[in-house]
Order: sequence, then C-alpha cells, then structure tokens
Amino acid sequence: MIEYFSHARKQGVPLFSIIIPTWNNLTYLQTCIRSIRQNSAYNHQIVLHINEGMDGTAEWAKKEQIDYSYSAQNVGICLGCNAAYSLTKADYIVYMNDDMYACPDWDKHLYDAIKEYGKDDFYFSGTQIERYPCDNAFIVSGKDYGDSIQNFDEQRLLRDYTSLAVPDWNGASFPPSVMHRHFWNLIGGFSVEFSPGMYSDPDMSRKLWEVGVRNFRGIGKSLVYHFISKSVSRVSHNPGRKQFLKKWKMTANTFYTFYLDFYNTKQSSYIFPISLKLKLKLLSDRIRLHL
Repeated sequence: MIEYFSHARKQGVPLFSIIIPTWNNLTYLQTCIRSIRQNSAYNHQIVLHINEGMDGTAEWAKKEQIDYSYSAQNVGICLGCNAAYSLTKADYIVYMNDDMYACPDWDKHLYDAIKEYGKDDFYFSGTQIERYPCDNAFIVSGKDYGDSIQNFDEQRLLRDYTSLAVPDWNGASFPPSVMHRHFWNLIGGFSVEFSPGMYSDPDMSRKLWEVGVRNFRGIGKSLVYHFISKSVSRVSHNPGRKQFLKKWKMTANTFYTFYLDFYNTKQSSYIFPISLKLKLKLLSDRIRLHL
C-alpha cells in the first residue's frame, strides 16, 4: 500500500516538479535537496517517494514540509516515481537521483533549452560529473570531489563547476531529466515491469520515441555531481537488458546508437535512413532474442 502526504505551498506555482525516489539514504537525500534549494535559479516543487524510510526520512520530510509518497516496502524506482508523480503540480517533470548534488543554475540551463526549443515534445537531461574516468560524452568524468558525504569537497566543486561544462550532446536518457507532463501522461511514466529499475531509463526514452518525441538533448552546462549508485548497489537487479530486448525487439545499445545518436556532440535531427547496417543490427538483436 502506498500512502500520500502533501503540504500547502507557501510559494507560487513551481517551474519544475522534481521527483526523487529514495531508499534509506537520508544523508545523501538531505545533501541533494539542500543543493536544489541553494543552487536553483527558480522555484520548484520537490516530491519524494520514500521506500521503507527506516532511517527517519519520512519524519525529516514532514519537518521540511516536502511532499512525498510512502511505501513500507521498497517498491523500486519505477513504481515509486509513478506514485510520486500523482503529487506533482508543475508542467515540467524532473526525475533526479537522491545521490546527486545540483550545481548552481542547473535548472536555468535546462529551462533555457526548453524555451529555446519552444515545444513540448522533448526529453532533456543534465550532465553528470563523476569521479571515475570514462569516454562517455554525457558524463564529465575523472573529476573526484568525494565518494561520500563525509569526504565531499563541496567548496572546491563550487569553485570549479563552470569550467566543467561540456558541449550539448545527443541521446538524453539519464537523470536529471525533464519532460512535459503531457508526455509523462501519454506514456504512463515509468514501466513498472522494469522494477526495481534496471534499464528503465532507455525504456522511458524508447516509449517517448514511440509517441513521436525526437529531441533528446543533453545540456552540457546543466551539471550535477553524482556520488554513483548509493542505492543501486544494495538492491537485487532485474534482468533489464533482456527485458528491453524482449519488449522492443532490439537492444538498448541499438536504440542508443542508431536512433538517439548517443554520445554525439553534433546536434542531430533524429531523422535517420534505414541503413543496411541498422537492418543487420536489428536482425542480430532478434536472433539474440531467441537464443
């Protein structure tokens, strides 16, 4: 059973409703919410889904007058986010992890991109800063500002973050992500069959593609520091790779590479020819489906 708790707003209509699922991760959640309150350019609504909350998360949320849904058991990201969505009030819905720290003006850069585009059929992501080196365009990698709240070098990050911005990139699919509530309603939010959440990100993007969204843009100036998998590492994983393949008759890699033009920093029109290479890749995926 899921319970719902909301509070009367003291401020005006929020620009974003920010959904944050959390699972006994209070110290990271507190840092995440403090960063949103401290570093946002606009007024936003924060909505939590609290799984279990054995660390006092619900009591803290009540004290802070934060809206939240609650389940006594861990229902995962997909169902949790869908439950929290029922409490949202803004036109723009943001999904964020509880182990992220939002850098100053993270929201301004997302909203600037929304205004520039001028339509509702988009899915935009901010850009994550992570301590591990990697070659992915959607991550500013190898920038170590701490692997825990205890050793988080917040002041150094605040000095450095403007120099860490990267060019915008294609293939938005990861938090912090934003879409218009019209499209959340149209696709039904997260697919609960991917609970607790592995491969729910590419599935969300694939559903948006199915209903006509073609603007999947990562915003290189909208930065968050990611402590990395502080909840995921504690939970049993669903077989998301196989689930995605079975549902969409292609791998997530095929979708990212051929449809979303993932990692590319040159802006894509998302209009692609059905090439021989794609046909062969889809055939390979379908053969894999029956192995």
